Amino acid sequence: MAHSPGDGEGPHTGPDEDLRRLKAEYDNYRRRVHRDRLAVREIAVSNVLSRLLPVLDALDQARAAGEVVDGFGAVADLLEAELGALGLVSFGEPGEPFDPGLHLAVAYTRSAVVTGPVCVEVVRTGYRVGDQLLRPAEVVVAEPPWG
Repeated sequence: MAHSPGDGEGPHTGPDEDLRRLKAEYDNYRRRVHRDRLAVREIAVSNVLSRLLPVLDALDQARAAGEVVDGFGAVADLLEAELGALGLVSFGEPGEPFDPGLHLAVAYTRSAVVTGPVCVEVVRTGYRVGDQLLRPAEVVVAEPPWG
């Protein structure tokens, strides 16, 4: 079938159509590069934050022992604030409903005061960045007694 120059098909489309196609291709390229850069940034941030989790564990242990005071306490607070600004979120609190996607049960008990699986003790805090789980919270879980 023969194509006329103005029908939008075939090898001889007009210069306006060529320009629109080139602009659309460039816009798609620009969006793809932007999306890829964001993905690489998220991966890099997650990798760095994952490496700092033992430091945060040490701070938690020092706080529990009452050793995070004065200047060291100010440094610890600043570190946690800066990591939070990078998107690090801690989770795992007693009383939270147990979620196997976020919590790792390290012990299990029965309790008459709960109506469903609940975290009753946090052994180790969990962390995530955005939707990415860096480490589940290690918890003791209580469930209601059997019938």
